[in-house]
Amino acid sequence: MSSKARVKIDLLPTGVPGLDRILGGGIPQFSFNLIAGGVGTGKTTLTQQIAFANATPERPALFFTVLGEPTVKLMRYQQQFDFFDVARIGNAVRVHNLSREVMRGDLDQVLARIVAEVDAIEPAIVAVDSFRTVFAAMQTEHGSQVDEFMQRLALTLTTREVTSFLIGEYNEQEMRNPVFTVADGILWLTQSPDRNSMVRKVQVVKQRGTAPMPGMHTMRITDGGIQIFPRMIETPKEPARSRRGAARACFGIPELDQMLGGGIPAGDAVVLAGPTGTGKTAFGTRFVAEGAAQGESSVILVFEERPQDYLERAGTLGLDIQALVDAGRARVLYLRPLDLSVDETLHEIRESVQELGATRLVIDSLSGFELALAPTFREDFRESLYRLVTAVTASGVTVLMTVETLTSSGDLRLLPGQVSFLADDIIMLRYVELEGGLRTVLGIVKMRGSRHTRNFREYEITGRGVSIGRHMRDYDDILSGTPRPQPRARDRYDGLTAREGDVLDTIVRLRRVTLDDVLAESALPRKEVMDAIARLVALSFVAVEAKARPKTWRAIARPENA
Repeated sequence: MSSKARVKIDLLPTGVPGLDRILGGGIPQFSFNLIAGGVGTGKTTLTQQIAFANATPERPALFFTVLGEPTVKLMRYQQQFDFFDVARIGNAVRVHNLSREVMRGDLDQVLARIVAEVDAIEPAIVAVDSFRTVFAAMQTEHGSQVDEFMQRLALTLTTREVTSFLIGEYNEQEMRNPVFTVADGILWLTQSPDRNSMVRKVQVVKQRGTAPMPGMHTMRITDGGIQIFPRMIETPKEPARSRRGAARACFGIPELDQMLGGGIPAGDAVVLAGPTGTGKTAFGTRFVAEGAAQGESSVILVFEERPQDYLERAGTLGLDIQALVDAGRARVLYLRPLDLSVDETLHEIRESVQELGATRLVIDSLSGFELALAPTFREDFRESLYRLVTAVTASGVTVLMTVETLTSSGDLRLLPGQVSFLADDIIMLRYVELEGGLRTVLGIVKMRGSRHTRNFREYEITGRGVSIGRHMRDYDDILSGTPRPQPRARDRYDGLTAREGDVLDTIVRLRRVTLDDVLAESALPRKEVMDAIARLVALSFVAVEAKARPKTWRAIARPENA
């Protein structure tokens, strides 16, 4: 046999969603494992779930209960879970009680009973619950026998080709116990109350023969049993973002898409920021509707209102999102428990994205998202949000996130510090006081690697959706909230039309421009822009850069009395 040949270790699937991933593929067959943790952390349920996933009539699971878990009590409560099949009890899953042997205080009798049952039915799985109870009454006077008992039990079960699980209530200070040394694998379960929430986690402390996923992973006990949400994310070998080319995800609002240089680059993370009431949800809904019009599917994650309320509000904007949901083109996820984890959220998102083949995700809003998290996870919100957005955008999904900001007169406060770092693109909404009224304006603050307009434009939310109005080119100090009129080129120079003046202002501001630059900034029809530039050249306001490609124009300084 080659010196490089390795013994193949088969892995047993656990039947616990998410557990195989953090174990490195499953439980090594014929291994000796410890499932440890405090009272009520889910140790028995986890072990039973693994047993039912692997037991067959030919190779059954043998479950030993002790004083703390009598058979009747175990059966009564465990059968409430979906994985528990009463018809398989006594056939594929067999339960025996060791209370009599334990009460006698003789470790040899305990071991003899376990060995006799194993030899009689040749099980694939053996579990002892609670293993800690076996030693509880004899730890002091028989301490020297415990190490020997552990070694004998591990050797007996392993040589009989049994995968075994010992369940025990231990704390971190007890990790010097002999069982931790002998065990091939150790799963550590914890639960911690934090204000009004309860957070459960699992850690692979030890796993021989595999490369387990490090760290603590969120788990939840549901009607189906245990579900685990791995904290590390699988990313595609070839990220979809690198393959997307020049694809754009549009809003279906022509003026806004033009401001964005043709739409949002597919696979970007976009933040739509603004104070309350500025229409962030309306923009997000319009983004979903346009996706459907382009043959795309979307997932909408809402925190601040129930799905039905969200769908009804979309109807007031003339958008029938309910029809998209009914047709399987959109899905509204409502996640509002106060002990939510980011990993659970990511799991729900990824499942929905895969089922729908979605290419758009709307999170409305990040503020509501953070409040829905258990306090434990809010402390790491920045890092967790980064993991979530990275995982989703890596698969080519365009993510639009809304976030509420505070309006501060004279100060541009765009986003909370924990959000702005992950945004590829930022669209800012804000209020301004203009002509005795409150108006709403928007601007594109940031777009990585993409040309976009830097102008502000008015907009309005109506029963027909979002309506984009005029450029705010006639005003300065827009960010202050109280804009003031500014002098325009058409006012300084006689003979220029309003459109020619606007185009000249754009060229003066940008210094050197291409036709695409002017089109993006002015949002005017192509022919009108070309006509305006031609006349500005004829009047010597603008000159053509001789060698520039593509064709480029620059403004020419004119005498004061021109």
